[in-house]
Amino acid sequence: MNVEILWSKFLAEVKNDLTSLSFDTWFKDTELYKLDNGKAYIIVPMPIHKKHLADNYSDLILNHLNHITGTNFELVFLLKEEIEEEVEDDTPLENELIQNTTETIGVPHNQIQSNLKSKYTFDNFIVGNSNKFAHAAALSVAENPGNMYNPLFIYGNSGLGKTHLMHAIGNYITENSNRRVLYVTSDQFIQDFIGINKKDDRGTNFNYVDFFKNKYRNIDVLIIDDIQFLGGATQTQQEFFHTFNTLYNDSKQIIISSDRSPDDLKLLEDRLRTRFCWGLTVNIFPPDFALRTEILKKKIIAGNFEKEIPDDVVEYIASNIGTDVRQLEGSITRLIAYSTIMGGAEITLDLAIEALKDFISKGMGEKNDIHRIQKIVSEYFQISVEDIRSKKRSSNISFPRQIAMYLCRTMTNESFPKIGTEFGGKDHTTVMHSVEKIEKEIKVNKDLANIIEKLKKDIGVV
Repeated sequence: MNVEILWSKFLAEVKNDLTSLSFDTWFKDTELYKLDNGKAYIIVPMPIHKKHLADNYSDLILNHLNHITGTNFELVFLLKEEIEEEVEDDTPLENELIQNTTETIGVPHNQIQSNLKSKYTFDNFIVGNSNKFAHAAALSVAENPGNMYNPLFIYGNSGLGKTHLMHAIGNYITENSNRRVLYVTSDQFIQDFIGINKKDDRGTNFNYVDFFKNKYRNIDVLIIDDIQFLGGATQTQQEFFHTFNTLYNDSKQIIISSDRSPDDLKLLEDRLRTRFCWGLTVNIFPPDFALRTEILKKKIIAGNFEKEIPDDVVEYIASNIGTDVRQLEGSITRLIAYSTIMGGAEITLDLAIEALKDFISKGMGEKNDIHRIQKIVSEYFQISVEDIRSKKRSSNISFPRQIAMYLCRTMTNESFPKIGTEFGGKDHTTVMHSVEKIEKEIKVNKDLANIIEKLKKDIGVV
């Protein structure tokens, strides 16, 4: 049987056994590469799919393949680039070991205020290139809390969907199990910890200590938002360290968010930052134009507005408002309100430009130091800005890129993740490596040191 026909039949069968969310996330973009020597080679879109499919769906896959072909297979999960490497290098494919996981039995639910907002779900989280890895990781944790990625650390700029994903995880878990979930901000954690020092009517604080420990340690899933605000609160950090250890040792799921990566949380203790990296760290990047457009359209549909908003208006907003999802959604609300105030005027591009001029002028007037550094470095090395932001690895491009990353880090206040985002979505560790490499080279290479000084003068005070 042709592998494409076989896999189409397989997907049709599997789809009946899964929710649409699980199917779309884990199976929709898979392909069957080949059946060879008792092995089924399956192409998956991202590395996270390898582990999640092997750990959670191997039995399901094997059962359906057996039903269709009458043969038992060993599963091998591959990325497309691994297949391309195999063709180029003529090297054997690496086998992926299939491991069975045990199902975690939920702890009986008692009365606890989860603080979850029901409006935030996976179903209404809009997935695009900039957030699909974070979405897949979040769903993976939701389907198997405490066993897959613990802790899950989500970071990115404000307004990109971190909080939405965290609530979606919590809501999914509570709907599909009896696990106890608690969502808090780091500010709430600080306030609860301060409360331990209060005295009750008997002059003791035992009741408050018991309340704190029951709230934060007698749970199955702790979701804590904006962990960066623990910086400077030394005693609270110590308590969070002990809370983290207790939950982690009991295989309870911990989910943390921040506006920067663990490496950039300099005000937090090293032992905390180290623990944040024990599980999986994922970055949510700013939405590209296509995702911004999709977000706006979903906002319009959900709002059920009386007036139609033309596509050229949607594209204008997507091109000019910025990448903050809240601002994008707020622009639609502002536009509708402006139309109403103007006597129900028809929504046109001219009306949108007038209604949103304050939003646009503020966004366009902001100085983007990273882009300026990229432009100056590109001109010096006679390459294009597109090249410096690309994934090209030739030395005439990669070296100027490393210099630009170094200058962005040393001449701006931007974090590693932010810099990585502006260089075509590079991981923060790539930026760190580049900065460290240039720092070492400058000390031994006078020519490079002179180039750096020349570029700094061209860039000016940032």
